[in-house]
Amino acid sequence: MSLEINLKDKVAIVTGAASGIGAGILRMLEQAGAIVEGCDIQGSQSITPVDVTHSGQLQDFVQTVAQKHGRIDILISCAGANIFTGAANTQPAEWQRNIDLNLTAHWQLAKYCKPWLEQSGNGVIIIVTSNHAFNTIPGCFPYNIAKTALTGLVRSLAIEWSPAIRTVGIAPGFIDTPGNQTWFDSFPDPAAERKRTEDLHPVKQLGTPEEVGAWCAFLASDFAAFASGITYLIDGGRSALMQDS
Repeated sequence: MSLEINLKDKVAIVTGAASGIGAGILRMLEQAGAIVEGCDIQGSQSITPVDVTHSGQLQDFVQTVAQKHGRIDILISCAGANIFTGAANTQPAEWQRNIDLNLTAHWQLAKYCKPWLEQSGNGVIIIVTSNHAFNTIPGCFPYNIAKTALTGLVRSLAIEWSPAIRTVGIAPGFIDTPGNQTWFDSFPDPAAERKRTEDLHPVKQLGTPEEVGAWCAFLASDFAAFASGITYLIDGGRSALMQDS
């Protein structure tokens, strides 16, 4: 077996593909040879506009991809958003939007892809959750609730839909995306805040969308055929620290 990750002719769906982590995943899957169809709430020339909280739009997108290519082999369910309102202040509408976007949409998309992934014979679902599924900080409710629930979704799908479909999760930590740069820019000294954040990680750097994408390419490949039902934490060692210095 060659050590090169080869996804040639595999058809993959990536949600949240217009920017950030989703865009990095799309690029790395394409580099591995996959045929990638991306969607995002913000469409573009190559990205289909889809609101993943709208069940009908999701179903139509899956059917369009399947009809176009005759198959779906890989699903990377990445779309989501930070909804940080705090346990005491979260309103019912905010709670529901968080559940719809950061949990329910992943389950519904997986269901719509299931028949095609089964036909593939070795279909793969990769659900992108967050390091907040393992450790969190004050004020990140209810986002962290949905992201924790996704680890249960990974386990359930791996058990119920095997052996035709493998399901794994990845939980990125602080990834260097335009959205996070906007957060740095909200500080009086953005460079100092970035350096402070980097220093909280034992690796002394932030992750990149391409690194997350490379994990997805590996997990979707035959090299990861024995990986299923687990969520991999990719956080630069941040969770290994008992406390900040």
